[in-house]
Amino acid sequence: MAGPLADDFGREVTGVRISLTDRCNFDCVYCHNEGLGDTRGPMEPSESEMSADDVVRFLEVVEGYGVDAVKFTGGEPMLRQDLEEIIERTPDSMEVSMTTNGTFLPGRAEDLKAAGLDRVNVSQDALDPDDFAEVTKSGAYEKVLEGVKAAVDAGLDPVKLNMVVFTHTAGYVEEMVEHVADNEGLQLQLIQYMPELTGKPEWNVDIGRVHDWLAEKADRVERREMHDRKRYFVGEASDDGTGGMVEIVDPVENEEFCANCGRVRVTHEGYLKGCLNRNDDLRSMGEMSREEIAETFEEVVANRVPYYGEYLVESEDGEYELNEKYLGTPSAAD
Repeated sequence: MAGPLADDFGREVTGVRISLTDRCNFDCVYCHNEGLGDTRGPMEPSESEMSADDVVRFLEVVEGYGVDAVKFTGGEPMLRQDLEEIIERTPDSMEVSMTTNGTFLPGRAEDLKAAGLDRVNVSQDALDPDDFAEVTKSGAYEKVLEGVKAAVDAGLDPVKLNMVVFTHTAGYVEEMVEHVADNEGLQLQLIQYMPELTGKPEWNVDIGRVHDWLAEKADRVERREMHDRKRYFVGEASDDGTGGMVEIVDPVENEEFCANCGRVRVTHEGYLKGCLNRNDDLRSMGEMSREEIAETFEEVVANRVPYYGEYLVESEDGEYELNEKYLGTPSAAD
């Protein structure tokens, strides 16, 4: 097995993030996709989605480049009926995690754990059912709570609750922090709102204020090397021994975040991309032969560029603007 590939900025790629579908049974207001509604259950992969064989073939190839972690995402990855098969066939050397809205975890969490899933992130933007429904446009609040419990009971812990922080949810942060501090097996991941996904910059909040508030509240603060993330440990001094970890994911205008990125993305259609925020660097894996996958993976890693600080650069007036050096980057459409 070769060592990890590195881009021109010295960033080694040790993880991949694979979207298994763009379909979702939620219609969250901060998401750029349209949901299918609550009633749709797990389905066969569509013609536009990679098959289980495609996904496994890709993972087997990149394992040879030192990739040791994969995160399955969507849309909602649990809408794939073959999810357990994909996880079971994932190379044993890889840590396997997944992001989900949690509605299909009841009844499947134990099977996913048995198949080889190590960890799970569950989207939960509010603790109140009405607040939850307002953000997600879903009435599946109770199912999500059942799903979180099922994941903890199955040993998919710590279960990270993903919460997007914007004007609709900023008022719920404090109770979510208290929730994970009081419940064993849970952690909270606060995700900075990205206005470019919705076109509503007025929903943005100052994530720095959330950092400051947590710094005052926390018993301990750590820095995680990946993406230069801060971790805040809250409630460790409580008499009953409970306590929670809160992590903030804040990529917007954060050059240090991009400088520490070691992931390559894969779209549900089988395109590789070096950055979540860009769609002008897509590379097709062709007919998914191992040789084509390897060649494409090497190209994508070689052409990775930190989004903030290189692809987008700060102008004299403090605004970020596109670096002309990267205009005309070849894409899948070319």
